[in-house]
Amino acid sequence: MITEERIDILAAGYSVHRKAFGSNAASGLGHYLIRLQTEGKARARCGHVLVDVEMGDLLLFSPSEPYELYINSAASSKESSMISGDYYIFLKGCWIEDWWAARARSNKIRMPMTDSFISLFRQITLEQQRISNHKPEIAEYYVKILCLEIDRQLDEQPHAGHRSYLAYQLKHFVEENAATSFRLEDAAAYAGISVSRAVHLFKDAFGQSMIRYALDIRLNMARERIIFSPLSLEHVAESSGFPSYNYFHKVFRAKYGMSPKQFRIASRENLK
Repeated sequence: MITEERIDILAAGYSVHRKAFGSNAASGLGHYLIRLQTEGKARARCGHVLVDVEMGDLLLFSPSEPYELYINSAASSKESSMISGDYYIFLKGCWIEDWWAARARSNKIRMPMTDSFISLFRQITLEQQRISNHKPEIAEYYVKILCLEIDRQLDEQPHAGHRSYLAYQLKHFVEENAATSFRLEDAAAYAGISVSRAVHLFKDAFGQSMIRYALDIRLNMARERIIFSPLSLEHVAESSGFPSYNYFHKVFRAKYGMSPKQFRIASRENLK
């Protein structure tokens, strides 16, 4: 059971390496580390093995675990160019201890490089960089969301082989791009497979088409904006990814049994 104890964020930021770099803490860092490789490559010791760390790899280390990180300038053709970039968070506290102990954790995990996931690191970094940080609990809440999102990704990661992994790549693409007019070709290209294979993999894994799944996400987005935002209904439709208000009106009524206008009126009556 994860408690509501505070988290002490010791440091958070974005690190850019343009030259070779090495770090070795044989007795451990003395605190927890969450590090996301966003650009370039590095090498880190995970257990007794030195492994490659590439874009999308998340490193997790507890206080007592030996930590080694190496960045080799030979990976870059120009000395002035970036050879590695990463977000890092050093932290300690009862909450993070409980979170760590809640399940077995590998030192390296492959994570989807989605805007929503990366933005959590960005927000934590921005909060820590504020000169007048009178609300440190804001960054702490972002860290908790980040940790819970890591667990969710772990729970959703397939264990049945390459086909399932590709299906989840497609799912993440749809979730990140539902508010835009993406094409099936775009989703297939993201996963590196043909359109026909993408269509069949997604349907087999999730029991519905990518188009249907995207429509459900758009309708849910529109529903929340109708209830809680002052946007006009036309703007709600546009910002939620619908090509026209007439189409939005039709599919919204089909799902919720009333028009968007009727739904807004009923929702505001319920909120009074």
